[in-house]
Amino acid sequence: MSTVSFADLVADEPEPIASARAHAAEVGCPAIAPAVGTTLAALSTAVNARAVVEIGTGAGVSTLWLLAGMRPDGVLTSVDSDGEYQRAARAALNDAEIPTQRARLINGSAADVLPRLADGGYDLVFCDAAPGEYPDYLPHLRRVLRSGGILAWHGVLWRDRVADQSARDADTVAWRDLLAALKAEKTVRPAVLPVGDGLLIAVPA
Repeated sequence: MSTVSFADLVADEPEPIASARAHAAEVGCPAIAPAVGTTLAALSTAVNARAVVEIGTGAGVSTLWLLAGMRPDGVLTSVDSDGEYQRAARAALNDAEIPTQRARLINGSAADVLPRLADGGYDLVFCDAAPGEYPDYLPHLRRVLRSGGILAWHGVLWRDRVADQSARDADTVAWRDLLAALKAEKTVRPAVLPVGDGLLIAVPA
């Protein structure tokens, strides 16, 4: 068994999330690995998250994992431009019997929604969307994150392409640009967690 498979096995995914994962596959939505999900839940718990922003629903898989780690009175704001993925996320929340007031699903682009979110209003921000858009999101993500909060992006290993200097496709370059931007900022401390396809986190320094 590979270490990746072992990490997913240890994750012990609850049935409602496993069901959401199956539905995600049906609608063609890439979903985070179980090990990434447990990591997000742990990060949410670590910051005692009451308010979280999610960019990209993963058809409800990441939504449910984030909520699992949040405070019982926490509210998750989930932004997705794909209506089908968002409908799948709503169905996953209903199946898991999550109260409607705990999740706010917004259909739209993050570029349009992020500027409208409150300054310093969020404990954790998780991105699982198009890598090419991440560098443009960064100023908004920094603005909405509270002091002591966590920024997280899924997919930083990008099927091992980011570490391959010969890979020059647009998404790979976008990941490198984001990493360079974070390293250049003296106000955040980035780290790469090798779970799933890689989880990049950054915390205020």
